[in-house]
Amino acid sequence: MDETEFWELVDTTREDAEGDPEDQADLLVERLGRLDPEAVLDFSRHFESRYNRAYTWDLWGAAWVLLDGASDDAFDFFRCWLIGQGREVFEGAVHDPDALADLLGDFDEEIDGDGEELGYAADEAYEQLTGLVAPDLGIPPAPGEPEGSPVDFEDESALAERYPKLWERFRP
Repeated sequence: MDETEFWELVDTTREDAEGDPEDQADLLVERLGRLDPEAVLDFSRHFESRYNRAYTWDLWGAAWVLLDGASDDAFDFFRCWLIGQGREVFEGAVHDPDALADLLGDFDEEIDGDGEELGYAADEAYEQLTGLVAPDLGIPPAPGEPEGSPVDFEDESALAERYPKLWERFRP
């Protein structure tokens, strides 16, 4: 599976799930289950490499503003959700997290921002196909700390300054 096929699968499942990340994860498991195990591992490699790439202080700060707070786990689930939003949103957010204010349509705090199940979809599909736990993917692990300059999440004026568009749209 190449990068284009990866993003096509992400996009079609998001569209078919009407943006619901849990339904999207279920559809991913179902559709990955139709592929051969190596293609599922390829999908997982694409997903994990993007998940690791999104481990930045800037994105964590954006998640904090969007979600009105984001613990370690919440940020992990946010990164899964961000991948589930597709290539344009993901790449735009990685390049400029404040651009999420323009890239996102409606944002429902009840369902958006938490894609925990998306992070398990490939593993679940692989286990269903093979009866085995997915092997090591052979990609570099995430860094121990987020990339970039730390963000003081408790300083609202600093957050408003660092993320002006997100702050204006999501924290009136």
